Amino acid sequence: MKIITICGSLKFKEEMIKISEEMELKGNCVLPVIYPTKADKDAYTEEEHQMLDKMHKEKIKLCDAILVVDVNGYIGSSTKSEIEFATKLGKEIIYYHDLI
Repeated sequence: MKIITICGSLKFKEEMIKISEEMELKGNCVLPVIYPTKADKDAYTEEEHQMLDKMHKEKIKLCDAILVVDVNGYIGSSTKSEIEFATKLGKEIIYYHDLI
């Protein structure tokens, strides 16, 4: 069993939910992305954005690996920074395109 943090663009929410389930059914513990509940993403304060980013980085610290949901090869700037952060911590990086 691995502890895996899901990383990727929120535009791939449905894919991330599906992948999280698949990885848990394979016996892994998955730390998912927090999906915004406010209809307008700009409704979050700067402090709330920073807190969500901080908590996601804490998940990366806790995990054994991150799983990058790179649908059609897309990796945005936030996800790139998460990959760099995980790499510096010596975490395994798994790419979704390698699993399909």
